[in-house]
Amino acid sequence: MTILSNPPSHARTFSVPNVLTYARIAAVPTVVACMYWADILQGGLWLRWVALAIFIAAGVTDFFDGYFARIWGQQSSLGRMLDPIADKLLVASCLLMLAATDVIRGWSLLAAVIILCREILVSGLREYLAEWRVGVPVTRLAKWKTIGQMVAVGFLIAGPAGDRVLPAVTQTGIVLLWASAILTLYTGWDYMRAGLRYVIDE
Repeated sequence: MTILSNPPSHARTFSVPNVLTYARIAAVPTVVACMYWADILQGGLWLRWVALAIFIAAGVTDFFDGYFARIWGQQSSLGRMLDPIADKLLVASCLLMLAATDVIRGWSLLAAVIILCREILVSGLREYLAEWRVGVPVTRLAKWKTIGQMVAVGFLIAGPAGDRVLPAVTQTGIVLLWASAILTLYTGWDYMRAGLRYVIDE
């Protein structure tokens, strides 16, 4: 495959916003390992708090990488590519682990499936439209969707450990998961409609 654009410079590759994005990607296996150790290997509920702390820290980087990129003028093609990928990796891996540990079960699995299917659909749409050099910008509603997913997953990571401190933490997470799934479905349809309109026009 021939790459038309120039490769990013070393300085831009390791700019602060991109390093924060790399950190968010690196947090994925750490959070998964803590959840796996806590439930499947019976390591103790304290590991869920460790997983939650890492997850929250990763979520905070999602705000600061974009903020620093804007105020310091360090926006790059690499950052624009990796930022949504990091979010999807973090949310998707946590949803799979939450399903594996029975925190998400029954009808609530449908909400997780909706979220995962939408992310795959939009990623495929972006890749297709990229061949036509058509960008698919992230809407404000899609950003709120990501925040909603992060908050819901955070409650569910706390799960049984959180229920011991404050009742209904898991149930709150399930309600928030359904709310974010509905928002996810709407934003996915919005992206799909815009993409199909372009394909039909062509």
